Amino acid sequence: MSISDLQKFHWEPQPRAAALVRELVEEFLRLCPSAAELSARMKHDTGTRFIDWVDHIQVQRSPELRKRLTDVGFTRKAMPGAPDCYVHEGAIFPMIVLDADDVLRVAIKVDSVVDFLFAWHITDDRPIEGEPLSQLRRAMVWEGVKGEKDAELWVVERHGYRGFLAEPLDPDVAVRVLKHRESFKRRTRDWDDDEVGYDHTRHLVEAAVEDLGADLACSIFFEGERAYWQSRNRAAQVQKARQDRLGLGWANHDHHTYRSSRHCFHRLIRIFEALGFHLRERFYAGAEAGWGAQVLEQPEAGITIFADVDMSPEELTGDFAHVPLPERKELGTVGLWCGLHGESMLEAGMHHLECQFDHHALKDQLAGAGVGTMAPFTTFPFLTQAFTEGERWPVAEKRLKRLVERGNITAAQAHWFRMQGGAIGSHLENLERNDGYKGFNQQGVSDIIARTDARKHGAGASKPAHAHVPEAEETRLVGA
Repeated sequence: MSISDLQKFHWEPQPRAAALVRELVEEFLRLCPSAAELSARMKHDTGTRFIDWVDHIQVQRSPELRKRLTDVGFTRKAMPGAPDCYVHEGAIFPMIVLDADDVLRVAIKVDSVVDFLFAWHITDDRPIEGEPLSQLRRAMVWEGVKGEKDAELWVVERHGYRGFLAEPLDPDVAVRVLKHRESFKRRTRDWDDDEVGYDHTRHLVEAAVEDLGADLACSIFFEGERAYWQSRNRAAQVQKARQDRLGLGWANHDHHTYRSSRHCFHRLIRIFEALGFHLRERFYAGAEAGWGAQVLEQPEAGITIFADVDMSPEELTGDFAHVPLPERKELGTVGLWCGLHGESMLEAGMHHLECQFDHHALKDQLAGAGVGTMAPFTTFPFLTQAFTEGERWPVAEKRLKRLVERGNITAAQAHWFRMQGGAIGSHLENLERNDGYKGFNQQGVSDIIARTDARKHGAGASKPAHAHVPEAEETRLVGA
């Protein structure tokens, strides 16, 4: 792989496109007071911004608007049920649907249309389009001010489908959805042999893909992944409850982060590709961190993955996503985390879920709920990122013993993990994106990975065997 290949995915802020989207949303909120109230509640109650929840905007077509859209980077891409649809492939923006109807419609994304209607006491006089368990459900919930230009707020629930047709659901498909949703949520995660665990998970995924297609299977797979991660992270539980009170769920997710050992990384990627993911940019975080990452995206399901693995700079230009990486005695931060907690695809679950927020609002609100936030590791005008303080997980004695026997940690460090009640396992990530920026901060991620290395969480911790740890970092107490 050449340097040009590594630079293929180069994302830039899109301020002109963002200004156009913001103009349409602000006009809509002016016309629909109930939606403006929801926007205020989102900011005050959940630390989120209305514009980040917008799935699509439907607006009356005109030659002027069509030209404005193309001038700022939107391209026409016909969708089922919306032949005059515009998308921006180089940024994160809602779809813009041009229509002959003189009604400004904004649809926000939610995990469940029913949950939103229930949270806002909207009764069955508002019908839901789309049958339960179908890939698209939506409902119109509020209208604008009488006498003004027409405006409607809709809520939309998607499961691996970007179109606009709420088609009848085959009852047999509905049963298969329930079957595979259960199999994903209940799958065995703790295995003595990780390779057997990966094979078992891949078998479940391939069965779901055969029955449902990759896009729907992907959507319900990650429902189970978020639920498992949330069950092990208090910050996630606090924030999910706040968002559920408004009927929103986790529909503001930005990306899901997985960690893998070197010898299992190609198995992790194989599962994701079976679910319809394609490879995007890759990272090398630097010698001080000793890890790399592969970004993957499933556009139909609207899911992005950051997959981390220990690696050398030489391996970055190879096909490390598919060619097995040889095991090595020396563990980096990611390998040690997997050694302590297990594979993200298996016992450990995700390292973190990153969602889109108003950064400062969320930080202040979580502090009021007793959840601290670490210092931001990205502070660009178009991207702000910070972890909540880490969730400490107990470490199984068999894992500590194995790490000591292999020389990955010292006996003293194993004792420290026991005394501390474990090691940092997971976070919720507070992310604010502006101007549609779609990328990540490579150097910032390197910094946070270095600061969350489990070997550096104890005062007086000795340097682990076969590990390159900066001397100045050895005694830092981070997130303890």
